[in-house]
Amino acid sequence: MIDNELRERIAREQRVWVITGVAGFIGSNLAETLLGLGQVVRGLDDFSNGKRENLDSVHRAVGETAWGNFSMIEGDIALASNCHDLCQHADYVLHQAAAVSVPRSFKEPELYVRTNILGFLNMLLAARETHVKKFVYASSSSVYGDNRTLPKVEGNIGRPLSLYALSKYSNEAIAEYLAGGGEIGTVGLRYFNVFGKRQNSGGDYAAVIPKFIKCLLEGRAPVIFGDGNTTRDFCYVDNVVQANCLAALSQSQSSAGQVFNVAVGERTSLNELFHILRALVARATDNPDVLKIEPRYEPFRPGDIRESIADISRAKEVLGYLPRVRVREGLERMVSDILTKDTNTK
Repeated sequence: MIDNELRERIAREQRVWVITGVAGFIGSNLAETLLGLGQVVRGLDDFSNGKRENLDSVHRAVGETAWGNFSMIEGDIALASNCHDLCQHADYVLHQAAAVSVPRSFKEPELYVRTNILGFLNMLLAARETHVKKFVYASSSSVYGDNRTLPKVEGNIGRPLSLYALSKYSNEAIAEYLAGGGEIGTVGLRYFNVFGKRQNSGGDYAAVIPKFIKCLLEGRAPVIFGDGNTTRDFCYVDNVVQANCLAALSQSQSSAGQVFNVAVGERTSLNELFHILRALVARATDNPDVLKIEPRYEPFRPGDIRESIADISRAKEVLGYLPRVRVREGLERMVSDILTKDTNTK
């Protein structure tokens, strides 16, 4: 959800926007918004995480005319030639492609170095060489690591607790270094637990919210790692779309080479999350038996941060960011989206 002023700013002039990871959860939401506003979108995805059905969904949402402004490369950001071809004559890059699971980063470290560090460097260098106006990239709240200070403030981070976190910290350091010469503007966005439409609900590394919803719909007990008092700052994907667009269009010198928290500024425990979702699913399905389901608790996982809530004042002040979808509204939307998708696929 972006406000009318931002919509008008984007639609005022047709630009070429590059989105890496375009078939993924966040990438496809960015593509849907930009295509719907008459922009040209060029994407890249290797479909290791992204899904073709996400692009089909975008196609249906924007219609044939807008879809005519979309093109993509099926390829890998670890190949520099793909990145260079992608960035030719582009105005903005929204870099979302990454290996994203903290637990998986312990098991497949080579993947995280190849995709999240080498791939990031390839994209940034390609954007610089082709004179892209702005390079906006997805960082992560995981860079705060073992720093226990709350709320999380951009200038105060700790020791990374996983290779995933380390890869995102490396992205920020590389971007700051390469932006120092003034040849390209970079903006990093530290995402805090993004959720929403098209997020993966299956597999070992699925995000917690779609996984909880899927379990509840199937009458199974979701797994909570730890005692359930772990807190997160859950952020609906529309807020992230807004932040990316604002970062790309920002003329503020205070944004160049900087990173910003992208969140809502609300703390929700996993126990609270479960109870909210249980009530929403029971109501949406008109099935009171859902209210009898209780979670199953398992030990904490390595690399998990105990508590998290973001200070978003910097993004508000410099970018004009304002989260328009609060947590409960976002959860209601997601339950509805998953139910609609399940109905349409039966």
